[in-house]
Amino acid sequence: MVRKKERLANVSIIKNDKVRVFGQARNLIVTRRVADMRVVRYLPFIVVIAILIILWLTVPHFLTISNIINILVQASALGLMAIGISVVLIGGGIDLSIPSLMALGGVFGAIFMKNGGNPVLAGLIMLAVCTLGGCVNGFAVGYLKMVPFVVTFSMMTVAMGASLWVTKAVSVGGLPQVFIDTVLAKIWGIPVIVIVLIFITAVATLLMRNSLYGRWLYAVGINVEASHVSGIPIARLIFSTYVISGVLAGLAAIITTARLGAGAATIGREGVVLDVVSSAVVGGVSIYGGVGSALGAGIGAIIITLINNVMNMMHVSYYITLVAKGFIIIAVVTLSSFHKK
Repeated sequence: MVRKKERLANVSIIKNDKVRVFGQARNLIVTRRVADMRVVRYLPFIVVIAILIILWLTVPHFLTISNIINILVQASALGLMAIGISVVLIGGGIDLSIPSLMALGGVFGAIFMKNGGNPVLAGLIMLAVCTLGGCVNGFAVGYLKMVPFVVTFSMMTVAMGASLWVTKAVSVGGLPQVFIDTVLAKIWGIPVIVIVLIFITAVATLLMRNSLYGRWLYAVGINVEASHVSGIPIARLIFSTYVISGVLAGLAAIITTARLGAGAATIGREGVVLDVVSSAVVGGVSIYGGVGSALGAGIGAIIITLINNVMNMMHVSYYITLVAKGFIIIAVVTLSSFHKK
């Protein structure tokens, strides 16, 4: 009897040792996976920063004050659109129509001002046109359960076609100087549009991190079925993401129209879609949903603008720039896929 108890005690000790060793091994594996995930997550930033440092050392006058301000101003409209698409992506959707809606809103606002309309009302028209497009997208995706890619691609085509039809492919210039001066004004040397970008980035980041809306959105992006069981109003939530995207496209239309001094269908060309998607993806927003932040999207927009700026300074062909950004998207999406696995 005593020997039997001793054998049972030995067996218990061996089992406890195995459990302890297994637990230590599992913790080690989890720790390594977390480390690998962090490396994968921040690798795009590391690579891009390394490239920018090399370019800074090789391209003269790259970090001048005027060039930095110019880059921030250039990144403002792109940053707003990137934040808009990041909200949609985090919720598990996609919005390809943002640049085209921006162009359409800018065209209608420019036509209104050219015919003597009030610049403030013109800005509201730009916001209304883009927001309406976002509402159509959100209703089709959220309530009619249509495929986001098909819906927003169709809206992109409609908006681009309407812009070309209304303007007959000609820019609408002759805008009031007060509109341009107001939008491009500076406060203590900082352009207003840069302040707007920083403010909206901060608000969106806080909303996504510290509100029930943000938690719901991440939950829907991660698992729609589980979110439905949890009682999250999925249709209304998805609808709201496209509305936010439309509103930010309207703000981008105001900024871009003022910067160019005209409204044109070409400001929403296909290359801008690539820039918007690139900004979000490079900024850490996953195309699979549930991952990313508005701050990352804003930083991604600055990175893409820097790349465009450097390419222009090096007199690189526009088409080669598109190829480079396409490869950047492929690389980051590949890393994101690895990170998800």
